Amino acid sequence: MTDLAHIRNFSIVAHIDHGKSTLADRLIQLTGTVAERDMKAQLLDSMDIERERGITIKANSVRIEYPAKDGETYILNLIDTPGHVDFAYEVSRSMQAVEGSLLVVDATQGVEAQTLANVYQAIDADHEIVPVLNKIDLPASEPERVCEQIEDVIGIDASDAVHISAKTGVGIPDVLEAIVARLPAPKGEVAAPLKAMLVDSWYDPYLGVVVMIRVIDGTIKKGDRIKMMQTGAVYGIDKLAVLRPEMQDIAQLGPGEIGVITASIKQVRDTRVGDTITTEKKGTEEPLPGFKPAQPVVFCGLFPVDSNQFEDLRDAIEKLALNDASFSYEMETSAALGFGFRCGFLGLLHLEVIRDRLEREYDIDLITTAPSVVYHIFMKDGSMIDLHNPADMPDPTLIDHVEEPRIKATILVPDDYLGDVLKLCQDRRGIQLDLTYAGPRAMVVYDLPLNEVVFDFYDRLKSVTKGYASFDYQMIGYREDFLVKMQVLVNEEPVDALSMMVHRDRAEMRGRAMCEKLKDLIPRHMFKIPIQAAIGGRVIARETLSALRKDVTAKCYGGDATRKKKLLEKQKAGKKKMRQFGKVEIPQTAFISALKMDG
Repeated sequence: MTDLAHIRNFSIVAHIDHGKSTLADRLIQLTGTVAERDMKAQLLDSMDIERERGITIKANSVRIEYPAKDGETYILNLIDTPGHVDFAYEVSRSMQAVEGSLLVVDATQGVEAQTLANVYQAIDADHEIVPVLNKIDLPASEPERVCEQIEDVIGIDASDAVHISAKTGVGIPDVLEAIVARLPAPKGEVAAPLKAMLVDSWYDPYLGVVVMIRVIDGTIKKGDRIKMMQTGAVYGIDKLAVLRPEMQDIAQLGPGEIGVITASIKQVRDTRVGDTITTEKKGTEEPLPGFKPAQPVVFCGLFPVDSNQFEDLRDAIEKLALNDASFSYEMETSAALGFGFRCGFLGLLHLEVIRDRLEREYDIDLITTAPSVVYHIFMKDGSMIDLHNPADMPDPTLIDHVEEPRIKATILVPDDYLGDVLKLCQDRRGIQLDLTYAGPRAMVVYDLPLNEVVFDFYDRLKSVTKGYASFDYQMIGYREDFLVKMQVLVNEEPVDALSMMVHRDRAEMRGRAMCEKLKDLIPRHMFKIPIQAAIGGRVIARETLSALRKDVTAKCYGGDATRKKKLLEKQKAGKKKMRQFGKVEIPQTAFISALKMDG
């Protein structure tokens, strides 16, 4: 068992693309944890989609042995965390398992919105923080300016920040020395009853559920009978290992150590992240505080393009849910799209990642409906219901008022684009809370409705600032507003997949845009098709798709005009009858395009 004084547990936090995963690669490479022939870029990012997009989605852990300059060998447990706002829950739970953080800041870009969000999580978890300036090999790097910015914006002393280039390997030994010298060793009692925290779990087709744990007190050995304190389930440990990133068997784990166990657990659902693990007999009385489960905030429908693939989609979603506890789903049917699932996500990137994985790993073509958020509907009889899907909205006469979720958004933007950003936030019904300057950049804080943000806010923000703005948000609760359900009617039939919740002041504009778009997307039929947007029984926008016509008067040449009239009247009656019985086929592509609203 390792002496506590020789263990250091730390995570790497940073904004997207500031070099967390590359720094992790260098630390692994320099300490010889992985043989040179097995090294590859983004070693800890195991999913194809992580490597392809260059983002980290799952927090991954590795155990490194480092012979320090003082002659002692230290065990360093590193957790590489995601930088994206949608995966903040991965960051928060990783923080609870370690004592310190390396704060990586790009020396060319400086402090970004996500840097702030992640560093505040580290401060909340009572971490010791070591600032690291990355990319100092680039000609545009300004380490002095960025150090000042870290001190001004975050309030951490950056005078002894470590200057490195994770790509070329400059300064990496200094990082290892700083970890050993400046981060605290873990605390824990070897003789106390076992108390371990369940940090993460995932499904392995050969081993069943693999559980990552951080031992706080006591020791855990192979063959021990363990108990999950939240669920009360008891298991026998089959395998005990440490991650180097591959599993390496170990006899026992002591206080302060991070490792993985397998215990014939069938489903990831049975392992609740943040649960306390103890021994079946003589276990600890007090569970650890744990952390609150991730709440999905964005909902959308996923439907297979080919309805015969519904069973395949069900299997695929069940398999994905095995590994991602924050992803929720339930079955739903739609008149236009057939059978599918209503799924909950932590944000738009999470939605995109899940959709990409379903299409790529399971080879299913999907239709995604417009993302929506959860509304609180207060009825006149005093009850409240959660509305996930606008199509399920109850009768408006029974509703007292509707509340929508609001977020607090922090946007860092260069001064030149500030006007465009303020206009964008005002257009999205935002309320300005704060505007300060951090060097040449403005930091804007807005209270925004989540409904307006999930649509395409991030894309618009990137386009009006030419990609220079960074954006982070947190949920702040619900507030009442004048929201209504807008329906789209095609040939006087409501299309449930296109109904959405909109603010009353915006309804006409949204409705007009939707009708104009559908007019171009729906192919013409033999009869006239009205396309309408309506709120309740009141139509607020309309477009008419003209009919395809045959020239029935072609065979009349000369003669009495009444003959022509008679033929035209006959055609008109036929068209009218056709419209009564005609079904309008809306192609799948029209749905997909209509749901991508821009501007």
